[in-house]
Amino acid sequence: MHSNWRDCKAWLDNGLPINTTCNEAAKLYDASLTQYVGKYNDMNVGGLEKSMEDTLRADPNFVMGHVIKNGLNLLGTGTSIQFDNKLATDVDTMVRLCFNQQGLSDREKMHVNAVKLWSVGKMARACDIWEDILLDNPSDILALKFAHDTYFYLGYSNHMKDSLGRVLPQWKKDTPLYGYLYGMYAFGLEETNLYPEAEKFARMGLEINEKDVWSTHCIAHVMEMTGRHDEGIKFMSGTENNWAASGMLCCHNYWHWALYLIEQGDYSGALGIYDEYVYKTSKSTGAPLHFVDACSLLLRLNMEGVRLEGRWNDCYEVIRPHVDDHVLTFNDNHILLACLGANKIETVKRMMTSIKESVVKCTGDLANITKEVGLPICEAFVAYNDGDYAKAVDLMYPIRYQVWKIGGSNAQRDIYNIFLINAALKSNKQKHRRLARVLLMERRSAKPCSPLTDRLIQRTLAIHTG
Repeated sequence: MHSNWRDCKAWLDNGLPINTTCNEAAKLYDASLTQYVGKYNDMNVGGLEKSMEDTLRADPNFVMGHVIKNGLNLLGTGTSIQFDNKLATDVDTMVRLCFNQQGLSDREKMHVNAVKLWSVGKMARACDIWEDILLDNPSDILALKFAHDTYFYLGYSNHMKDSLGRVLPQWKKDTPLYGYLYGMYAFGLEETNLYPEAEKFARMGLEINEKDVWSTHCIAHVMEMTGRHDEGIKFMSGTENNWAASGMLCCHNYWHWALYLIEQGDYSGALGIYDEYVYKTSKSTGAPLHFVDACSLLLRLNMEGVRLEGRWNDCYEVIRPHVDDHVLTFNDNHILLACLGANKIETVKRMMTSIKESVVKCTGDLANITKEVGLPICEAFVAYNDGDYAKAVDLMYPIRYQVWKIGGSNAQRDIYNIFLINAALKSNKQKHRRLARVLLMERRSAKPCSPLTDRLIQRTLAIHTG
């Protein structure tokens, strides 16, 4: 675990001067940055949240301390300046300090501008600015990681890949945090279907640091997308001690493990992971990163015909504070699933109304994505829950090639493909049942080794011959 934090001179020597004379603030900023990039909490500094707070206690006027704190609050997608007055004030304070400080570099000013744009929904424009920073400062891993994560939210897979492809050759191996670039590049490669290359770079990252949870996560994706479920289970169980302590991503890695089990039809095993890790983490943190995994697993198990007992109600209690947030369309889709699963009809009505109102009132990338894709998906979920499977198909099928816009990974978005097939199988229209058959052919062509697909094909045959 890295602990040789950089002071003001070290930042200058690395070509990334920061506008503070407080060495304690500089070191705590480095500690915060390292934990963010590495996706872990270092309790030697009290964890990521505390180290960010302590950075600003050491120097309340340290602009980059405000940048990383506000940026991570926004990228966490659990809050927004539209309804969080403190966050709005914090962003305003960051901007004011930027304008009032002498000696602030253009790079630091650009960081402030990017976070400000993100806060008002202009996520793609924020990424443009971070890429501009990287043109002259390729070792600025905060710009690189902020852009990488935002591309993920926007579904910009090629951007994720190419951003790292431009930067990685310019880094020296002794540059702090160098090893983490391999996992980031690997993820971009995986999301653009370059699976052998992705696995190669992810394993290079793990050779440098076996606890690199992002590289582990990327290999989990590769094995999911290539149908290597037995190998995936063996890999996750064999490396569990290396990644399970990562407070930020361990829940999601367990989610991947559960996907392998669902593919194999091991529903009790998948429920065990859900109960012991995914739900418990979601309940403990209340973070969108965690509760979307919980909702996703429950829907997948539900569509497999698994009895979930009171799990939807428990999940609903986790997401309930976020029903009216509308920070990300991807989050909204999963929050709605919990409302539907728990049969909270009035909450569903309220949520659908507020989503439609937010599309009218809000501007920026997310409002457009919600209008074009997010709202039809939500309407399809409601129709399916009401038993109107034909309507669900008619809503989902025309936008199936636009779903990438809501962000997330290919593996996460696969739930929409499975949902469409299930809706088509249940529809009373013969056309939809034919559609289900050809979608399953398409699915098998893309991923020949999928027991889940085989089970759905058997259901199709039963309907056809019944």
